[in-house]
Amino acid sequence: MSTKRIGFLSFGHWGAVRGSSTPRAADTLLQTIELAVAAEEIGIDNASIRVHHFAPQLSAPFPLLAAMAARTSRIELGTGVIDMRYENPLYMAEEAGVADQISGGRLQLGVSRGSPETALNGAHAFGFVPPEGMTDADLARHKLELFLAAIDGAAVVASDPRMTGTSQGLAVQPQSPGLARRIWWGSGTRATATWVAEQGLNLQSSTLLTEDTGVPFDELQAEQIQVYRDAWKAAGHDWTPRVSVSRSVMPITTDVDRMYFGGDEDSEDQIGHLDGGSARFGRTYAGEPDRLAEQLAQDAAVQAADTLLLTIPNQLGVEYNARLLETVAKHIAPAIGWVPPADRRLQPTP
Repeated sequence: MSTKRIGFLSFGHWGAVRGSSTPRAADTLLQTIELAVAAEEIGIDNASIRVHHFAPQLSAPFPLLAAMAARTSRIELGTGVIDMRYENPLYMAEEAGVADQISGGRLQLGVSRGSPETALNGAHAFGFVPPEGMTDADLARHKLELFLAAIDGAAVVASDPRMTGTSQGLAVQPQSPGLARRIWWGSGTRATATWVAEQGLNLQSSTLLTEDTGVPFDELQAEQIQVYRDAWKAAGHDWTPRVSVSRSVMPITTDVDRMYFGGDEDSEDQIGHLDGGSARFGRTYAGEPDRLAEQLAQDAAVQAADTLLLTIPNQLGVEYNARLLETVAKHIAPAIGWVPPADRRLQPTP
């Protein structure tokens, strides 16, 4: 049985609103670094960031990941997710190589074709317009292919004989061995999960599934995970992938917690419409730690995944979120099979 990991996922909001600890972009950036440091001290396994463009949220992941890497030594550093529509895949490969070298091989990069956004054709404004006959989603997958080849050391350009004296293929630098097996794709459907497995990528199951079969969100997500694992086995890959799910978990232990999240104690899945079809959103888990431990232990997708990312209210500040993470680590995570890093010596490495 693989080791269960827990981490945090920050959407990185900022804004001068009442009660916010992050009125400016600099506040969010610096506090994200500090929270990664605090999370590592608590024993949390992963510090991940969301990536959004044209919004007062985190947008350029690699400078931030490199800064987080320089201040930490053990914790994984991830994204959930980088929108490939906005990326130059070769430059992204260079940035990823640099950040991964600084981290000592701790990057866990989640990528995808991107989520719905407020910008109209935002990636087009960056200069990335799909050729005729290709959709934005097609272009994102094509860029992924180039990115994966680049980080795997493929020659992506020919050398100039006038400079080198010979004609040979050149790879992007720096290379970071092992990074190719630490790339995840964010999937919102069972069909995409099959494609992810066929590509040999780890799976990040989305907090929003763009299909609704009438079953609870966790069961639908668990079904997606099983589809992925079946497809992985059929593809014949020679290594074991990882699967992550995200949850909003808000333990209530103080009056302040109750003021912020008491209204979410009886929340349920949400069903909406997206891109012409039904979509299902997961509930928020809020309540006393013992109750949350019982509920998460019964969450089918949390049990099926090896990694649980906790979406945090980053605007409440480092101290608040560090306390939230510590409460989860001490009183909730053990119920889903998580073991503190210091106690894993007898457990097999996934």
